[in-house]
Amino acid sequence: MPVITRRATLALPALILPGAALAQSWTPTRGIRFVVPFAAGGATDVVARVVGEPMAEQLGQPVLVENRTGAGGNVGVENVVRSPADGYTLVMGTTGTLTINPHLYAQLGFNPLNDLTPIGMAFATDHVLVVNSQVPAQTAQELLALIRARPGQLSYGSGGNGTSTHTVMELFKQVARVDIQHVPYRGSAPALNDTVAGTVQMMLDQLPSALPQIQGGRVRALAVTGTRRHAALPDVPTVAEIGLPGAEASSWGAVLAPANTPAAVVRRVNAVLNEALSRPAVRARLTQVGADPVSSTPEELANFMRAETEKWGRVVREANIRVN
Repeated sequence: MPVITRRATLALPALILPGAALAQSWTPTRGIRFVVPFAAGGATDVVARVVGEPMAEQLGQPVLVENRTGAGGNVGVENVVRSPADGYTLVMGTTGTLTINPHLYAQLGFNPLNDLTPIGMAFATDHVLVVNSQVPAQTAQELLALIRARPGQLSYGSGGNGTSTHTVMELFKQVARVDIQHVPYRGSAPALNDTVAGTVQMMLDQLPSALPQIQGGRVRALAVTGTRRHAALPDVPTVAEIGLPGAEASSWGAVLAPANTPAAVVRRVNAVLNEALSRPAVRARLTQVGADPVSSTPEELANFMRAETEKWGRVVREANIRVN
């Protein structure tokens, strides 16, 4: 993750205090609608609720999480795009909704780079390469050798066409120059279950969902897609360490508002978001669900989104990923 990294949170006081001082020109007078484009209970929803509470405390108004699902998150994001740019509607956008979906849907109806105002990053999660316990590969290098010896014969599961578990593995395949058959499922949970069962041999799942299966010995972790080893799996190397620099990828979430939201509103919401993310209780709760707190300025988020949009556009085009 360029510029915006989990290490950025260590410098939070220096980032927050000037922003807070500048941001006092906007004080909300009613509740703020915080749209989550996915169902309640998932990581994105949990993060929105965890950070929304201290944000409400600072803003002096309730921050009301609203789940608007459908079309891979597009329904919720489009609802925010078409809302008034007055500070009273926010969205928790994600890797998929902001930087992958624009390349998958011909009739998306909005452009995240043009139709939303970046406010700040909120969280990131690594992906982890796991294999069925019966696969005769104890390391990532051994797995790559096995795949190259049997091109197109091994398979991986994903949560569906165009999901992060699909696109991240396609990036891995492109960098490694290997041929692995894709088996899409209706969600990551059944894909992981079939990896455990051996129906498919491997998966690049998000760490929060894969970790219990790794800890239970039902799958073997061979690499993580972060820029450094993850604290939960200190013995598992990064993709760069196994010889695949360029295969780094994270699933992430960020707070945005409709395009043309006033700068004073953006400064204020960014300041309270970053302050919320600096609280030990918030950080502990996010870590508990497998999400790493990440902070940024609006400008850093805008630059990051442009880089991620370009990156995933290349992956989608080269892998010829389509959604029905």
